[in-house]
Amino acid sequence: MARTGRRPGQTETREAILAAARDLFGRNGYEGATIRAIAAEAGVNPALVHHFFGSKDQVFATALHLPADPGAVVAAILDGPRPQVGERLVRLFLTLWETPASRDAFFGVLRSVSTTEQAADMLRGFIQGALLDKIADALDIPPLRVTGIAAQLVGLAMVRYVVQVDPLARASHEDVVALIAPAVQQYVDRA
Repeated sequence: MARTGRRPGQTETREAILAAARDLFGRNGYEGATIRAIAAEAGVNPALVHHFFGSKDQVFATALHLPADPGAVVAAILDGPRPQVGERLVRLFLTLWETPASRDAFFGVLRSVSTTEQAADMLRGFIQGALLDKIADALDIPPLRVTGIAAQLVGLAMVRYVVQVDPLARASHEDVVALIAPAVQQYVDRA
């Protein structure tokens, strides 16, 4: 049974919310965990969850130590001309993957989803709901093509950073963008 009443401090409250979120995301998946359920599990008012994190997407990203705010990622992808979406996507993800603060978190999540079905289910629901569906809606791209974009980017991450296949592993950002961005852009442009 969840405790009720005021918690001793902001840090403890925030950590209790994150612990409850990790537990609920683990048991129920991304789609099955709600802000209300997370708040109830943490013994706080749902408004506190919104106060600390803003949205379920951000609770998930923080709880799983994901490297970026999903809303900011989507905004960065959509900010600019449509013919450069592929380039913005590749540049953005290269930067996220190579920034020390986000690199370890990203690859930790990538490793956990490749070995744990529960983590894969959580991440799949999050990617679908917080990223892919929003990009598909904003750019009017069919969902299958948006998952093609995700496949290109995840494949790039695996080959460049996890398996480290040369020459792609050693290529400059500009060379990687020149190679991968046109393929990603085809998913955006195809009629």
